[in-house]
Amino acid sequence: MFRKLLQLCQKEFSGLHEAAFLLGFFALLSQIMAVIRDRLFASMGAGVELDIYFASFRIPDILFVAIASFVALTVILPFFIEKLNTNKQQARDFINSIFTLFFLAIIIISIVVFFAVPYLVEIFFSGFEVGAQEEVVLLTRILLLSPILLGISNLFASITQTFRKFFVYALSPVLYNLGIILGLLFFYPSLGIIGLGFGVVLGAGLHMLIQVPVIIAHGFFPRFSLKMPASEIKKILILALPRTIGLSVQQIALFFLISIAASMAVGSIAVFQLSLNLQSVPLSIIGVSYSVAAFPTLARLYSKNKTKQFIDQVLTATRHIIFWSIPIAVLFVVLRAQIVRVILGSGKFDWDDTQLTAASFAIFSLSVVAQSLILLLVKGFYAAGKTLVPVVANVLCAGFIIIFAFFINNFLFTIPFFRDFIEILLRVENVPGSNILSLSIAYSAGVFINVFILWWLFKRAFSIGSCAQIQKTFRHSLYGSVIIGFVAYHLLDVFDDIFNLETFWGIFLQGLLAGLGGITIGTLLLIALKNDEIKEIVNAIHNKFWQTKTIVPDKDDLI
Repeated sequence: MFRKLLQLCQKEFSGLHEAAFLLGFFALLSQIMAVIRDRLFASMGAGVELDIYFASFRIPDILFVAIASFVALTVILPFFIEKLNTNKQQARDFINSIFTLFFLAIIIISIVVFFAVPYLVEIFFSGFEVGAQEEVVLLTRILLLSPILLGISNLFASITQTFRKFFVYALSPVLYNLGIILGLLFFYPSLGIIGLGFGVVLGAGLHMLIQVPVIIAHGFFPRFSLKMPASEIKKILILALPRTIGLSVQQIALFFLISIAASMAVGSIAVFQLSLNLQSVPLSIIGVSYSVAAFPTLARLYSKNKTKQFIDQVLTATRHIIFWSIPIAVLFVVLRAQIVRVILGSGKFDWDDTQLTAASFAIFSLSVVAQSLILLLVKGFYAAGKTLVPVVANVLCAGFIIIFAFFINNFLFTIPFFRDFIEILLRVENVPGSNILSLSIAYSAGVFINVFILWWLFKRAFSIGSCAQIQKTFRHSLYGSVIIGFVAYHLLDVFDDIFNLETFWGIFLQGLLAGLGGITIGTLLLIALKNDEIKEIVNAIHNKFWQTKTIVPDKDDLI
């Protein structure tokens, strides 16, 4: 078994769909781990402890995207491929230089942030009581180790993805969630909320360590080096800076949303974050999988001036993202209460928590297709070296999110007609703390604006003409989604009379069978429409995905 595991670690996966399915499988496994993690969190109840825990991530997350994004695979991978195509020793020196520069920068900045945390928490989380603020400070300081480990892991990912070792890359987030779960089960009972922080650090360490054997096998384990060619570092900084700004403003927007939630009812941060985590399941399985699988190929195609193939690859991934995302989003909206009750409905997580989380989850789910396409389009821009273009859309998106959040929360939700409309639509009438939904609405609205801007910019940048095939996919996906949602919704009523909804298994079977019924009818409709995506998926499966042959790089690529 161990030998088979090593073989999988060393195996290369070729083809967009094969790699995407592998990444999708492990994304699903990772999300299952995340579901277990969040269920354990929810058993604590949507209260002060969870608010503190989720708030403590904000500063480390901003630090991660602000510094670790400079060694992200979307930045490093094109440079590394170029060096590897020229000379392996040059590629090795390049990795050593980047590792040294990143490590020194992240350590110095982390020390500065360590001492600044109390002042930042006092300003942005004034809604917390003094005792809660002190715990946020302590936990935030522990979590500052996470960006360091994950940043190094990002650098390693550039190497593993270049050699198409998607297995170890895909396994990393699974181990990350495993570490958090271990922290919940073993550290938290004895150490309290601090133990949760140690669990996150453990998970980040595992995320990094799983890639080490592959890095060593290929001779690219980084070493500290004083050789830092200024010209290359300058190129990377120029390339990475727009991306860093784009990611940073997104995290800053999320930081402001959490800050606003801290001034709302106790548990509001927990409701917001748990629902955001739930919608990340389809986002990771679809958007992340296709965008990650496509990126190395996109980088290679563009570097070889194969623009037409580059565009075709993006459009193919776009079609499949749309094909998968819309039905799943509709299904999640219809089954939101069953999903939340099954996944989070344990311990102190009461019915009010369930209703608010389900409503917020439904709002987030509607934006999954937009978020997935954003990931792909950004990867496309970075593969082409056009890093300044997506940052414009990201900055605008973050600005819109913050403006929408303040406007919706402070104005629209004070209007009884608007508030009642939202509460009735999402079935949270008379549930305390429903104003947390203003933040979910603001986030999703900003995301939709972002994807429209990005798509417009992408079409202009690469002179894309007709998108008839994408429009056809959208129509088919929409038709199937309507049928899936309609059938699932009515099957819920049918199974309501069959299963005992006061039990876990009753709720689980009601949602599962209703969902499967909707998917079955929707799939039959797509087959009747002779949907192209269905045919491509069947062909990919027939290519014996699990028996994909190892691709040996050309000799010229290894010297």
